[in-house]
Amino acid sequence: MEILRLSVLFAVTALAEIVGCYLPWLVLKQGRSLLLLVPAAASLAVFAWLLTLHPAAAGRTYAAYGGMYIVVALLWLRFVDGIALSRWDLIGACLALSGMAIIALQPAAN
Repeated sequence: MEILRLSVLFAVTALAEIVGCYLPWLVLKQGRSLLLLVPAAASLAVFAWLLTLHPAAAGRTYAAYGGMYIVVALLWLRFVDGIALSRWDLIGACLALSGMAIIALQPAAN
């Protein structure tokens, strides 16, 4: 159950970060309204707050989070950008999630 809770928390954290970075990208690359910077800043603030909800030390949280970030970014690539994922994307995502699980679920030090 712990891996499910951590995975959902990591996924929501990654989504907040991606949205917070994607909106300024739209402003800078596609000439969209500067008003998109307001929800972008809010999304990045939520991202930072969500990182504080993780139970592990910050460095370990960031390391494990990276695995889920890769998966969410690939899902964004597929469903927002409309680009099909390759088998290499899927293999990399599985490896990233395996690394996340190893780091996040390691036994406590004695």
